[in-house]
Amino acid sequence: MRFKILLYLLTITMLSACVSSTKKSNSSDADGNLKLTDEQLLDKVQYQTFQYFWDGAEENSGMACERIHLDGIYPHKDQHIVTLGGSGFGVMAILVGVERGFISREDALKRYQKIVKFLAQADRFHGAWPHWLNGKTGKVKPFGKKDNGGDLVETAFMIQGLLAVAEYYRDGNAEEKQLVSEIEKLWHEVEWDWYTKGENVLYWHWSPEYDWEMDFPVGGYNECLIMYILAAASPTHAVQPEVYHEGWTCNGAISNDTVYYGLPTILNYYEHGDDPIGPLFWAHYSYLGLNPNGLKDRYADYVELTTNHAKIHYKYCVDNPKEFKGYGANQWGLTSSYSMKGYSGHHPGDSDLGVIAPTAALSSFPYTPKESMQFLRYLYTEADSLIGKYGPFDAYSHTSKWCKPRYLAIDQGPIPVMIENYRTGLLWKLFMKNKDVQNGLKKLDFVVDSNSNENKRLADDK
Repeated sequence: MRFKILLYLLTITMLSACVSSTKKSNSSDADGNLKLTDEQLLDKVQYQTFQYFWDGAEENSGMACERIHLDGIYPHKDQHIVTLGGSGFGVMAILVGVERGFISREDALKRYQKIVKFLAQADRFHGAWPHWLNGKTGKVKPFGKKDNGGDLVETAFMIQGLLAVAEYYRDGNAEEKQLVSEIEKLWHEVEWDWYTKGENVLYWHWSPEYDWEMDFPVGGYNECLIMYILAAASPTHAVQPEVYHEGWTCNGAISNDTVYYGLPTILNYYEHGDDPIGPLFWAHYSYLGLNPNGLKDRYADYVELTTNHAKIHYKYCVDNPKEFKGYGANQWGLTSSYSMKGYSGHHPGDSDLGVIAPTAALSSFPYTPKESMQFLRYLYTEADSLIGKYGPFDAYSHTSKWCKPRYLAIDQGPIPVMIENYRTGLLWKLFMKNKDVQNGLKKLDFVVDSNSNENKRLADDK
């Protein structure tokens, strides 16, 4: 549901397209990748995407740049702007870097100290950060004319990441425990209840200049589940269960599912358009820390929800009803990303423009490991012109012969995190371990089955 991004960025005019070949590259890199095992390929893509948040971070804040364009062309000269949600994904990616041996625990701690210090001094609005900040000053960078205040959704993505970091360092040395204390202070200062406006629903935005004029109550299934769970979990500014059951679920209408490509959608995606399924980032953003395996409430079985979401995208691209070039078993997955004319919300149906974003399939590894591996191997052995220093470029279209050497933090971040959740469950284990999160889930009547098949596999592989 990144419609506000779409409205704001659709006006960006992209320069002439670069042609990407569907044929196997002759480069030595592609030849070398042919010899890599599946595990080695996973290591490689995790390392490259992690580097977006490590070497590619904004120098002063340590936060994630909103975008990195290797062609050096930036819309609105925003190369110094950092993003809250993407940085939340990034702090989780840094944990992947530690566990995979890309960086040391001590180096990660120093980066986290820089990020947390920046966040504590940056503009906040009733505890919520804005969507964008100036990485050098900590001042709000308006995301749109009236979007110059608190963004509760982006704040939730950041808090999700920080709580995982806090669990990682909780039993560490004195310096690490101090970091945990500083993270918890930020967590406790978010006024989730303020963003209800006294109603049984959470609102996305508030601005000291425009008050509630953005008027965006968040309800119906999308990427924002994590916001409601954190709002219920807050030990200082919690919302009541009615906010979830009435606002988020639209008084239960969220359960009005359908069948698409032979699979039940589990929840109702129609709240946000005429197509029966949404972009794939809806199955990623809230689940970087929130483990869908064994997670149920009165509305859904969440592993079935997310798995069916990914499988529907796969089946749709194999079917390829619009006959776009390249779509098939090795190239699939649609999500909000760059496109030929700016940023667009791609998903099966009318919103399919023939653009594939690698983050869609790669971040779906926990749900579709075989199909996601097919796509990963295609990229690195047959289409390595679509890959740069920070991993696969944001999006491409063989039909339009279009690709740009450009990245977005919100698309790169889920890749190393969700792959790690598939491999070891690292971020799921950390986030779900948090006592406040456990209390929030219980408060909303979620049931967590730690003995689910996938959770047992991850425990056995530990």
